Amino acid sequence: MEVKRISIADNFLGMIKSLSADVKVELIGKITESTRVKEDEKDDSWKALFGAWQSDQTAEKIIEELRTDRFTNRKIEDL
Repeated sequence: MEVKRISIADNFLGMIKSLSADVKVELIGKITESTRVKEDEKDDSWKALFGAWQSDQTAEKIIEELRTDRFTNRKIEDL
């Protein structure tokens, strides 16, 4: 038995086939507009998902604060 390969475009066409003409025209407009995104207009909203550190302090000042606030207990417990 041969496995049929369905392209992504064919898959989407199957999903939108039953939609009204107005909705199809609206989709065409949105897809066309999405292809016109310029290089400098890229959506970087995904970066908010990664918790980037933002601070007005210098890196040296942040490192100094981290080191001074660090607490280590070097006491070795008996087994």
